Amino acid sequence: MSTVTTHDTMHDHSHDHAHAMPTGWRRWLFATNHKDIGTMYLVFAMMNLFAGGTMALLIRLELFQPGLQFLRPEFFNQLTTLHGLVMVFGAIMPAFVGFANMMIPLQIGASDMAFARMNNFSFWIMPVAAALLLGSFLAPGGATAAGWTLYAPLSVQMGPGMDMAIFAIHLMGASSIMGSINIVVTILNMRAPGMSLMKMPMFCWTWLITAYLLIAVMPVLAGAITMVLTDRHFGTSFFAASGGGDPVMYQHIFWFFGHPEVYIMILPAFGIVSEVIPTFARKRLFGYSSMVYATASIAILSFIVWAHHMFATGMPVTGQLFFMYATMLIAVPTGVKIFNWIATMWQGAMTFETPMLWAVGFIFVFTIGGFTGLICAMAPIDIGIQDTYYVVAHFHYVLVAGSLFAMFSGFYYWAPKWTGYMVNETRGKIHFWGSMIFFNVTFFPMHFLGLAGMPRRYADYPVQFADFNMIASIGALGFGLSQLYFLLFVALPTYRGGKKAEAQSWEGAEGLEWTVPSPAPFHTFETPPVFNK
Repeated sequence: MSTVTTHDTMHDHSHDHAHAMPTGWRRWLFATNHKDIGTMYLVFAMMNLFAGGTMALLIRLELFQPGLQFLRPEFFNQLTTLHGLVMVFGAIMPAFVGFANMMIPLQIGASDMAFARMNNFSFWIMPVAAALLLGSFLAPGGATAAGWTLYAPLSVQMGPGMDMAIFAIHLMGASSIMGSINIVVTILNMRAPGMSLMKMPMFCWTWLITAYLLIAVMPVLAGAITMVLTDRHFGTSFFAASGGGDPVMYQHIFWFFGHPEVYIMILPAFGIVSEVIPTFARKRLFGYSSMVYATASIAILSFIVWAHHMFATGMPVTGQLFFMYATMLIAVPTGVKIFNWIATMWQGAMTFETPMLWAVGFIFVFTIGGFTGLICAMAPIDIGIQDTYYVVAHFHYVLVAGSLFAMFSGFYYWAPKWTGYMVNETRGKIHFWGSMIFFNVTFFPMHFLGLAGMPRRYADYPVQFADFNMIASIGALGFGLSQLYFLLFVALPTYRGGKKAEAQSWEGAEGLEWTVPSPAPFHTFETPPVFNK
C-alpha cells in the first residue's frame, strides 16, 4: 500500500510526513512521529517504574523486621495498593506501548502509525492520569488502601483518594483503547507489499493479539470501577449486600478484565523474546505458525479462567473444577512457546550478548513463575495459599521476571536502532547479573513465607517469618539499585554516545527494521519497501 503523499498533492491526514523535523518543545508536545511518541512512552514508563519501585522499597523497609518500624498500617496499605496500580498501569503497559510505537512501523515497513494525532492524544492522557494517581496520596485520608484490585466493600468505603484513582484508571483505559485501535489498524492496513500476516515478525503478532485483548477488556474494568463510583456517591448498591447487591460480583467483573490483563502484560514480552532468540541462535524461529496459534489460543482461553482468582469465595465444586481445568489448559500453549524457544536455540550458533542473556534469563525465571501459577490453579492447594506471600512470589516471577526482563532484552536489542550507538556490553552484563541475582534473592524466599502461612498486605508479622523477610528486603534493595545502575550507567550514556551502530546492528538479525540506518531516520519508509521472504 502506498502511504506517503508529496508536497504538492493533498496530505492524507494520518501521514503529514513530508514536513521537516520539528524542534524544541513543539517536537514533543505535538509529536506525531511514532519514534518520538515511543520515546515518550518509554521515558514515562521508566519514571513510573522508579515511583512504583520506591513504594516497593518502603514496603520492604517496613517488613525488614517484625513489629511496626516506620509506617502506619493505613499508609502501608496505601503503598501496597498504589505500588500495584502504578506498576501495572503506569510502568509495564505504557512501556510495551512504547515498544509497539517504536518497532511496529519499522518491522512492517509502514511510514508511521495509522492515526498519528490520536497516537499523540493517547500518550498525553497518561501523564495526567499518573499525576492523579500519585497525587491521591495528598487527598484527605490519603490514597486508596483497597489493594490494587480495588475490591468492594473496601473500595466503596475509602476517602476521596479512591475517586482520584478511579478517574486515573478511566483515563489510562481510554489511552489503552485508543493505542490498541491504532496498532490494529496499522498492522492490518499498512504492511509492506509482500508481507502477509503469516510472514509478519512475531512481535507484531503478539501486539496485534494484545491490542484485541485490550479493546475487549478495558471497558469491563471501566464498568467495574464506574459501579464502585456510583455505589460511593449516587446511592446505588451494586456491591452492597445491605441494598441487595453482592460484593463477590465485583470480583467476577474485575477478574474478567484482570485475567486477560495478565496476558496483555506478557504477550508482548513473548514477542520480544521471539525476536531476540533467533538472532543470537542464528536460526529461524522454530515453529513460527505454532507460535502464532499458541498466542491466539492463550488470548482466547484467557477469557474463561477468571474465577481461579476466587477459589476461596465459596463457589460450587463444578465451578471450581471448570476454572481449575481451564487454567491448567492455558499452560499448554504457554509451554508450546517455551519449547519453541528452546528448539530455536538447539544446535544454534549461540552467542550471549546482553539481549540474549536477558532472553534466556527470561525463559528460566518465567518458567518458574509458570509452574508456581500451575500450583495456584489447583483449587484445593489454592485455598491454602490464597492471599499469602506465595501468590506475591508467583505473580512477581511472571511480571518482573516475565514482562520486565523481556523489556530489558528488547531495550538492549533495539537501542542501537533507536540511538545509533551500541550499548556497553560490560555494563549491560553487570545490570543483568545484578538484576537476576537480586530478583531471586527478593522473591524466591516469599514462596516459603507463603507456604508457612504469612498473609500478604500486612504491615506486621510474627517473629517466625523474620529471617526470610530480612533476606527479601535486602534483595529488594539490591534489585532497586541494579535498576538505578541501568538508568545512570546504561540507558543515559547510550543516548549520549558510544560505539557507532551499523544498520544491521547484530549479526544474524533479520527483518525490515535492520534495513534502515541506525539511528532510524525521522521519516522511515516514505516509499514502502517491497518485502520478499
